[in-house]
Amino acid sequence: MNIPAPKKHTDVAAGDVSQPARKLNIEALTAFFRSGIKPAGSHGKLGIELEQAIVRPDGSPVSYSEENGVAHLLEQLSDSYPQRTVDEEGDLLGVARPGEAITIEPAAQIELSAGPFEDLQKAKEVFTAYRETLDNLLTPKDMRVVAQGYHPTATARSLDLIPKRRYAFMNRYLSAKDIYGPCMMRGSASTQISIDYTSEQDCLRKMRIAYALTPILSLICDNSPVFEGKPRTHKLIRTDIWRHTDNDRCGLVPGALSSGFSFESYAEYVLDTPAIVAPDEKEGWRYCEQTFGQLYADKPMTREQVEHAVSMQFPDVRLKTYLEIRPADSMPIPYVIAYAALIKGLFYDEGNLQQLEALFVDVDADAFELAKDDLMEHGYDAHVYGAPVADLCDRIIAIAENGLSTGDRTLLKPLADLVAQRVTLADLAEREGAQA
Repeated sequence: MNIPAPKKHTDVAAGDVSQPARKLNIEALTAFFRSGIKPAGSHGKLGIELEQAIVRPDGSPVSYSEENGVAHLLEQLSDSYPQRTVDEEGDLLGVARPGEAITIEPAAQIELSAGPFEDLQKAKEVFTAYRETLDNLLTPKDMRVVAQGYHPTATARSLDLIPKRRYAFMNRYLSAKDIYGPCMMRGSASTQISIDYTSEQDCLRKMRIAYALTPILSLICDNSPVFEGKPRTHKLIRTDIWRHTDNDRCGLVPGALSSGFSFESYAEYVLDTPAIVAPDEKEGWRYCEQTFGQLYADKPMTREQVEHAVSMQFPDVRLKTYLEIRPADSMPIPYVIAYAALIKGLFYDEGNLQQLEALFVDVDADAFELAKDDLMEHGYDAHVYGAPVADLCDRIIAIAENGLSTGDRTLLKPLADLVAQRVTLADLAEREGAQA
C-alpha cells in the first residue's frame, strides 16, 4: 500500500486548475463553521464526552462480539436509550436518547457524549446516573468500567476492532503512517469538552488560548499510569501517542497560534488532509488516500461531506460548529465534572479570556512543542513558556475559580486539590501500585 509521506500544509490557490471546485469547498467549510456561531450573550454551554474501557476483574479486555460483550451491553442499554445506530450488517454501534448518545470507539471503548449543559450540576447527575447504569449491568457479568487514559493491561494490537468499515480503513492507514496509530485507536481513552463561540474572532481567540493551555491541561488531567501493559516510562502518555499517530491531522493545526489564522485557514487545512475514508454509494465507505481537496476537486461538498471531512481531523483543539478541547485523559466522573468546571471558568468569562491572552501572548508553535517535551519528562517540575508549570497551574485554577459560581467552584475542587498537591491521577495510581 502506498501511504503518503507526511507533508507540510501549504496554501493551494483557490483557482487551482487541478481543483476547480476548491473555492466553493472552502466556502462550504467556512459556512459550516459560521453556522456554529451563537448570539452574543446566549452561549455558555458545554458538551462533555467521556470514553472508558470495559474490563474483567483482572483488568483483561472485554471485546465487542464476545458473549456478554460490549455489543450485548449496548443491547441492554437500548432499554433506556431507545434510539439505535446499526451498520449495514446489522451490528449495533450506538444508542441514544435526547441529549445523550452512547457510542463505541475502535476497540469497543464505550463513550457517553452528553449536553450541551448550562448547569454543571445537571451534567454531574447525567454522568453519575450513566455510571450507575453501567455498574448495574456489568457487575452481574463480573465486568467493570475503567476510566484511565490507556488500557490498564492490554497491548493495542491485541485488542479487536469493532465491525465498522471506517475503523478498518483508519487502522490500515494509521498503522503504516507512524508507530502509535493503533495505540491511539485501540488503547487510548479521553475526556473532551466542547465550548461555544459567538463570532469567528471569538472562536479563533478561544482556539489560540485552548492550544496554549493544551500541554498544561494534559498535565492536570494526566491519568495514564500504564502503556502497552507495562508501567509508563514518562508522563503524559497520550501526548506522546498523538505525536506519533499522523502529523497531517493531529497536534497543532499549522498557523492556529497566529493572529492571522481564519476559518478559511482551517478550511484549507481540512482540504489538504488525506481522507483515509470516503463516502461510497455502494458500500457506505471506501478507503481513500486522496486529500479531501482532491476527492472533491470537481464538485462542491455537501453538508454531510463537510461534517465527515471535519471529523477526520484529530488536532488537540478541533473546530466543528463548536470548539472541541481534546487533551484530557479519561478520568473518574468527579474529575470529569471538575474539568468541565475548569473549562467553563476559563472560557466563559471575558476578563478571564483577557488574562489568558496576556499570559500566553508569546506562545508560538516551538514553545508549544517544547512545553510538551518538558512536561513528558518532568511533570510538575517542568518549566513551560518560561515559567514553572506548577505556578502556571496555580494561576489557571485561580483564574477559573474567579469565573465560576460558588456551586461550580465546589465542583472544580477535585482537580484543584490535585494541582495544590502537585500530583496527578496517574501519579496516585503508580503509588498505589507500589504499595500493593
